[in-house]
Amino acid sequence: MFSGIIAAVGRITQLTPRNDGTSTLRLTIDAGSLGLDDVGLGDSIACNGVCLTVVEKKDNSFCVDVSPESLSCTVGLAGEGTINLEKALRLADRLGGHLVSGHVDGVGEVLRFDPVGERDDGCMLLEIRAPQELAKYIARKGSITIDGVSLTTNSVDGADFTINLIPHTLEATTLKRLQAGSRVNLEVDLIARYVERMLSGNAA
Repeated sequence: MFSGIIAAVGRITQLTPRNDGTSTLRLTIDAGSLGLDDVGLGDSIACNGVCLTVVEKKDNSFCVDVSPESLSCTVGLAGEGTINLEKALRLADRLGGHLVSGHVDGVGEVLRFDPVGERDDGCMLLEIRAPQELAKYIARKGSITIDGVSLTTNSVDGADFTINLIPHTLEATTLKRLQAGSRVNLEVDLIARYVERMLSGNAA
């Protein structure tokens, strides 16, 4: 589990096809300012919101394997570039964001990324269109994860929703690079999914 509080911005520096007869890729990731002293083989790190397993570690870099299934339902892992990083939670950690599983529910499209109103305070308004099947899990003032970042929705209209991003979030994550047309990984609130299943009457 994760909290959606990004610890560092890393960079995918190399993609190597695995020689195992599949389309699995091994990614080499420069961890940036993410400390790796307490990270061991088999540990989980969220990379742009995708929970991946560390299979190799060297100096300030680590490697993860990404399956074709993961590549088909996420964005940001199929090429070199910057990504948001977060190590898995420990039981004693503060939950500064919300409970995040690292299992991406769908890919959204950025509709708008503009300064908030006429204010010159560095805040940005982000509007995203989610896949229609995720709309029922997105509520005004609810939690959602975008590229691994725990955020609070500001308004919701069908499958479209807006978020106000403060300067700190923009500085500490890759979200400042978004623009209209960008695609992002979305994970809806874990609690909303369980509530929907219980109310559906199909839990048995």
